Amino acid sequence: MPANQNLIAANKAKKDEFYTQLSDIEKELKYYREQFRGKVIYCNCDDPTVSNFYRYFQLNFDFFGLKKLITTCYKNQQMDLFSQHDNESAIGIEFDGTISKTFQLQGDGDFRSQECVELLKQADIVVTNPPFSLFREYVAQLMAYAKQFLIIGNMNATTYKEIFPYFRENKIWYGASIKSGDRWFGVPEHYPLTAATSKVDSKGNKFIKVKGVRWFTNLDYRQRYEDLILYKRYSPEEYPKYDNYDAISVDKTAEIPYDFDGEMGVPISFLDKHNPSQFEIIGADTWFAGKLGRFYVKGKRKYARIVIRNKRL
Repeated sequence: MPANQNLIAANKAKKDEFYTQLSDIEKELKYYREQFRGKVIYCNCDDPTVSNFYRYFQLNFDFFGLKKLITTCYKNQQMDLFSQHDNESAIGIEFDGTISKTFQLQGDGDFRSQECVELLKQADIVVTNPPFSLFREYVAQLMAYAKQFLIIGNMNATTYKEIFPYFRENKIWYGASIKSGDRWFGVPEHYPLTAATSKVDSKGNKFIKVKGVRWFTNLDYRQRYEDLILYKRYSPEEYPKYDNYDAISVDKTAEIPYDFDGEMGVPISFLDKHNPSQFEIIGADTWFAGKLGRFYVKGKRKYARIVIRNKRL
């Protein structure tokens, strides 16, 4: 199975136990140190026995100046976390920098359950790798409760009709550290592996390789406002218009013309370089009235596109 099909398979089979590596967490969190100071952090999809999110925040509690760390996860993820508790219920942990307090949830630890929602209400910032198959619902909950967040997802989720409007309205954007390349995720022992997209380390831990992973966040950082340097001049021959939408086709973000003041269709990877003070996001091919579908140029279907406009022209 190709690497970029792993998340699709996860959606279909609801195999949502993908464990983010500590190195990827470290690379991203360094951009937000001051924003975490004095805050309550909630990792609500995290088994603390295997979650690197919980491990990272516990080890760096004082470095970030956190107020409290809370973690909960769905019961089937917990692998008999504490044998003295009823395995029919889920377990959570609160950490205040000194004392780690284990508590038993009444239900199964689903992030949508009322008791987990009550914990969410206490939190300032949510940081986790949410279930891939429930990404729409997960983001909707965060927005409904006006929470700050830093979460892992697939960049294809950007064009979901439930997610894209948040990008257009500058309420969600990509994080700082992942712009391209594959990422390795830990998976449980029972997870099936394929030779081309998996590996097993010296300790027997399983990993799969996934393409198109991004951090999704509403935490701001300085690097968002770095200008994309434009060097190409517009010509109608090089930048044809779409057959079914009044915008020019730009196949590479680096080739956005510096002198075109109309609407432009660009790959969704443009969002890796998006500076909200330089470009306005107008829409997406699958988002306009929910009926256009993909864009076409001379009858040829294009990959997913975002429509933008240069704000400085």
